[in-house]
Amino acid sequence: MQIQFNRAVQFSLLIKLDGRLREFNFRKIRDAEEDTFSANVCNERGDRVFFDMKKQESSWDFSPSNLPAWIEQNKKIIRQAVEDELPKWQ
Repeated sequence: MQIQFNRAVQFSLLIKLDGRLREFNFRKIRDAEEDTFSANVCNERGDRVFFDMKKQESSWDFSPSNLPAWIEQNKKIIRQAVEDELPKWQ
């Protein structure tokens, strides 16, 4: 009998967007076919904003498409922060 372990990956990143430091929480969804992260962050009122990030070719796609403007305008910064963090977990 052979035992195989799959590492559960989750991490938090502090990312400065529009002059505010925000804590993003990421959790990797175990899917062998593609890299997918479930993410959440608090807005100004303290409500959680939930979204998914999927690796499509060389870029990360966000879903749903109706995210708050401050996330939409800073997707590039969020993508880069995730790309910088991923090698630490592989």
